[in-house]
Amino acid sequence: MQALKVEPILETKMDYRAAIDRVAAIAAKAAAACDDDDAFVSDGYAALKREGLFKAHVPTELGGGGASHAEMCALIRRLAPACSSTALAFSMHTHIIALAAWRWRREKAAPLERLLTRVANEDLVLVSSGGSDWLKSAGRAERVEGGFKIFARKIFASGSPAGNLLATSAVYDDPEAGPTVLHFAAPLKGEGVKIHDNWRVMGMRGTGSNDVEFDGVFIADAAITGRRPQGKWHPLFHMISMLAFPIIYAAYLGVAEGARNKAIEIARKKPDDGNVAYLVGEMENAFTSAELAHDNMIAIAAGAEPGAETTSRTMIGRTLVGRNAIRTIELALEVAGGGAFYRSAGLERAFRDVQAARFHPLQEKPQLRFTGRVALGLDIDG
Repeated sequence: MQALKVEPILETKMDYRAAIDRVAAIAAKAAAACDDDDAFVSDGYAALKREGLFKAHVPTELGGGGASHAEMCALIRRLAPACSSTALAFSMHTHIIALAAWRWRREKAAPLERLLTRVANEDLVLVSSGGSDWLKSAGRAERVEGGFKIFARKIFASGSPAGNLLATSAVYDDPEAGPTVLHFAAPLKGEGVKIHDNWRVMGMRGTGSNDVEFDGVFIADAAITGRRPQGKWHPLFHMISMLAFPIIYAAYLGVAEGARNKAIEIARKKPDDGNVAYLVGEMENAFTSAELAHDNMIAIAAGAEPGAETTSRTMIGRTLVGRNAIRTIELALEVAGGGAFYRSAGLERAFRDVQAARFHPLQEKPQLRFTGRVALGLDIDG
């Protein structure tokens, strides 16, 4: 994989690194309790809002902080060792902003400008259902005067307990174009919306990734931000792939980094048995592989154009970051020894949390197929 220059953190006038460190200190105090109780990371989210981080990636022209894509990746990575659930849930808000800001700069579309301006002015928290919908989407949109009524149940809505808008989609059976996926942002606190308290999982327990149910929620025509044929690769999804996955996988890289650092700290206090250095060396290889792959993903987002080849390269990075982040933490457990089995050490929670890296699209087998078809010049919708 070609090594590209990575944009450094702290390009903007605001010291977001100091802000994320303050958030991390607060989130870390509640992380274990949220994990134990399946409780949403409300303290971390409140701190993110106080620091203005939910609007940090909104362009300055629209009232936001103007932080770059690379900066946001770095901030999420920095937050993740303190509380992986806060970092991952925040990444789901951030990647929606990233896509909207990237498209706004190129298209100047009114719905995108309204969304970004509202996030900046009202300090809104966005929630995503993108990974659970992907190309086919789910739910139905019924045509009514002035817009659509939405009937759907969306899963994996991270940050839903604190969210204001759900960036999602539904399928409209267009009489002329056929099944068409409509993209929009729907209110989470209005009539016809129910957030189910059903997030009971192995890891990332604090993300509040509950199911969200829509029963006839009205979405105006002017609020539709995208339309595409159902089940087909569309330029919008190449944009999502290029921009969203470096942000999301920054959280997993950060979880691995925290586990790596903790394991080394533990190992330095133990007598040298002649083998631990080999394990640490293997852990370093795995972590560096994840780090280099993630750096490349960020560089692709900064300098490439969306399309099948860019998506392939980004998704290769997604597989490599996920696989090596998981391997890093597996080795961190071995480096730390039997003490890692105790929940108080924190490594057990990191091991459970990082497993979620397996489940975002494109999962490894679909990624291999997609990449192979791109390399062979085959139809990616085949």
